[in-house]
Amino acid sequence: MEAARRGLEEECRLEGKQVLFDELKGGLAGDQDHPVYAELGARLGMTEGAVKVAVHRLRRRYGELLREQIAQTVAHGKDLEEEVQDLLAVFSD
Repeated sequence: MEAARRGLEEECRLEGKQVLFDELKGGLAGDQDHPVYAELGARLGMTEGAVKVAVHRLRRRYGELLREQIAQTVAHGKDLEEEVQDLLAVFSD
């Protein structure tokens, strides 16, 4: 998970979106302890809707990177989804 997060951060840095990543990274895994979207938008100079879209995009890309990392650890592609579900179950408790 950390490798996927670092990869996402690096992508954001290269795209000039480091500040955005820094503000939104707390919500990547659906954490509830991040500020509300309106508050984030005010800090970032974005609308609440734009923040929601940015969070959605970051989460989607994080999921893609996470799957890429997990794919490197399984013997068969068919095991990928099972590993993803197991990992999510561990962190949802």
